[in-house]
Amino acid sequence: MLRVFLTQVLLFVLPFCLYAVWLWASKRSNHPERWSKGPVAWLTLSGVALVIIGFIAMATFEADSEGRDFRPSEMRDGVFVPGRYE
Repeated sequence: MLRVFLTQVLLFVLPFCLYAVWLWASKRSNHPERWSKGPVAWLTLSGVALVIIGFIAMATFEADSEGRDFRPSEMRDGVFVPGRYE
C-alpha cells in the first residue's frame, strides 16, 4: 500500500519538479510571478491527470492471481521463503 501511495505522490509532484527544473535551466527562477496561479493550476491539473493514468495503469497491468493458490511465507531449513502464488 505504501508503494501505491508513494507512486501516486511522485506522479502528482512530477510536473512541479519539471517546471522548477525548466525555470532554473532558463534562468527565470528569480521572478516569483512565474509561480502565479496560471502555471500552478495547469501543473495541478496535469498532476491529477498523471495520478488517474497511474491508477488505471496499475489496475490494468497488475498481476492477476485468480485461479492460483497462495503459499504463505515460511522458514524452510533456516531460510526465509517469501509468500508466493503457485
